[in-house]
Amino acid sequence: MSFVRVRQHVNPLAKKYLTPANPLEWEKIYSTPHQPLHLDIGCARGRFVLQMAQVEHNWNFLGLEIREPLVVEANQLRSQLGLTNLHYLYCNANNSLQPLLSSLPTGILQRVTIQFPDPWFKTRHAKRRVVQPELVTDIANYLTVGGVVFLQSDMEFVAVEMCDRFAANSAFNRVGTGEWLTENPLPVATEREMTTQGRGEPVYRALFERVI
Repeated sequence: MSFVRVRQHVNPLAKKYLTPANPLEWEKIYSTPHQPLHLDIGCARGRFVLQMAQVEHNWNFLGLEIREPLVVEANQLRSQLGLTNLHYLYCNANNSLQPLLSSLPTGILQRVTIQFPDPWFKTRHAKRRVVQPELVTDIANYLTVGGVVFLQSDMEFVAVEMCDRFAANSAFNRVGTGEWLTENPLPVATEREMTTQGRGEPVYRALFERVI
């Protein structure tokens, strides 16, 4: 399958992205809907969760992406591979998590990943970054106690900001000593992660656990 070309940067505050996604009918998109759910926010072409779904058959995976052509492409590939524990959804995570997750049975959402989000370098664009306090609150409301959030970026200031926002929410504790994780705790690396490490550049990683 040839890659669909899309814009790298999408302003999530633009009018076309302000309509929240509708709740999902989980029993229609997963063959075993009551398996633990791994949510990947900003999944891009979805190759990370595609591989995770093939490695961890006893989990369901949901990739959220704001660029619709990438979602269409990813769902086509998923269907071709016959994966029934994986789904991709076109939406703006910053206004769609609550309606999406509100229909989930308690205890289903057990893992969230936010990896290499758009850094939006300019200070005046900081409100466009995906990890806002409201997003953290939505995750805290639906992630099961003991569930984890894995964050990583190749931009230290983005990683620090993400960590600060999760640390500011009393539902979460940072796992470890507060230093960046030297290894990815998951069995699959993203393409961006492999490219960054291949250049000998650092990746800033952190893991948070919902404790209350």
